[in-house]
This record gives sequence, C-alpha cells and structure tokens, in this order.
Amino acid sequence: MRNLLSELRISLVITVLLALIVCGIYPVVVWGISQILFPHQANGSLILRDGKIVGSELLAQNFTDPKYFHPRPSAAGETGYDGGSSGGSNLGPISKKLIDSVKGRVEAYRAENGLKPTDAVPADAVTASASGLDPHISVKNALLQVPRVAQARGISDDVVKQSISSCTEGRWLGVLGEDRVNVLKLNLSLDARP
Repeated sequence: MRNLLSELRISLVITVLLALIVCGIYPVVVWGISQILFPHQANGSLILRDGKIVGSELLAQNFTDPKYFHPRPSAAGETGYDGGSSGGSNLGPISKKLIDSVKGRVEAYRAENGLKPTDAVPADAVTASASGLDPHISVKNALLQVPRVAQARGISDDVVKQSISSCTEGRWLGVLGEDRVNVLKLNLSLDARP
C-alpha cells in the first residue's frame, strides 16, 4: 500500500509539473519570442489602411467588383471565405458535383475576363484551395484578369501589370512552390493609385 501511494504521489507531481510547463511556461515563452522577433506575423499579418484593419495577408477575401482582382474560389462556409468554416469541399476528382462546379466556374471565368471558349483557364481560378482561404493566385491567373481590371479602372494594362509585378511573391526559399500574387495586397495597391 505504501508503495502504491508513493507511486501515485510521484505521478501527480509529474503531471502537475508537466501541465505547468506545457500549458503555461512553454506557450508564454513562445509567445514572447514571437512578439519580439516576428511581431507582424505573430499578430495575424494584419494590413492597416488609414488606421483601420482591412484584412490579413494570410486570408482571402471575396472581391466581386470588376475593378478588383478576384481570388480563388472558396468552399469555406455557405458563401465562402468564412474563417470559422475553413476547409475544402472534400469532393473527389470523379465527383459529378465537383466536375459540374468547375465547368461552371470555367465558363464564368472566361465570360468575365473576355476569354475565348478555347482559352486555357488556370486551375487556381476555378478550384478552391484546401483551406478555402488561400490569399494568393498564380501570376498567370492575375495576368488573365488584367484587361477586365484595367478597363473597369480606366487605366492601361501596363499600369496594372506593374502592380502585379510589385505584388508578386517568389518561391519560398527560392525553390519551393511557384510565384504567386497576394490578391488583397494587389487590390489595395491599385486602390492607392492617385
């Protein structure tokens, strides 16, 4: 009996110590280090305009006006882009619902951007990301939207392309992924033009 009580006491002490370390000390240390070394990222990579938060570099927003670049489609929530319902549709590649949805998006994308029925459409323009909140589009997707955006804003295609170039992010570590454009940053840069 004495041996059992001794083992129980040791187990309780270890449990309490680990709880303090893992649930208290470690999170506070990581939070403190992140606040010192990476304060912008640690606080959500928020974008401010005129002292107001307009979004995060990490989350897509639904832009529908022709003068804005449009993000990837979203399956997060009923109307999409819902951070509280982040996730994909979980539809498989042979799902009729997914195939029909993508076909409809391809037709809408071509019509919206003045493309011919035979023009290729980038996959990221018609498929949602796994989270449904991906803030980036491919450079090709952005370039196909240039004529619509330029016309709606009454500016030249070259000016819009310059904005794309300034908002293009390269591969991570120079080798991983593809060049991409953050849609919110791009739209804000165009809005900031005189």
